[in-house]
Amino acid sequence: MEVQETRVQTDRIFTIPNILSMARLAGVPLFLWLILAEYDGWALLVLMLSGVSDYLDGKLARRWNQISSLGRLLDPAADRLYILTTLFGLTWREILPLWVTAALLARELMLAVMVLILRRHGYPPPQVNFLGKAATFNLMYAFPLLLLSDGSGWLPWLASVFGWAFAGWGTTLYWWAGILYVVQVRRLVKADTVD
Repeated sequence: MEVQETRVQTDRIFTIPNILSMARLAGVPLFLWLILAEYDGWALLVLMLSGVSDYLDGKLARRWNQISSLGRLLDPAADRLYILTTLFGLTWREILPLWVTAALLARELMLAVMVLILRRHGYPPPQVNFLGKAATFNLMYAFPLLLLSDGSGWLPWLASVFGWAFAGWGTTLYWWAGILYVVQVRRLVKADTVD
């Protein structure tokens, strides 16, 4: 957890990267409705556009020196909301087993507790690290593939194989990143008590 990974370069709200993140957030309820209504093609399109905007908002923020406090909140919030929404939708449709959903939600709960501990000690929420990004990347590949696996034939079978591979790696990396956050929070809190 890098508490001060990169410095905020602007306080502007309406930057291109922030607008991309806001659009991504606005797509969450649409995405959920599409999954629950079983409009899988449209749901996949929304998810793909979300992935492209996720890549672009960070890239453009760095390139155009538009890293902002709001962007630092919007980007991980959008990532988490898409993950939670997809978990809910795929679990509701019985594509994803409940134990996978429970494992990913338990990690989110653990991080929420860590954020509260950090806040109590005067630290901001943790910045997303490479491992956390890699976990999200794997899960964002897993979910559309698992959605595609809901059917019969060779394409759904192939989507299932690759979807579960990405889901396994994503879940493992998600927990690994979470455990590293816990260790880092513990060190910060311990350093605070020594001072």
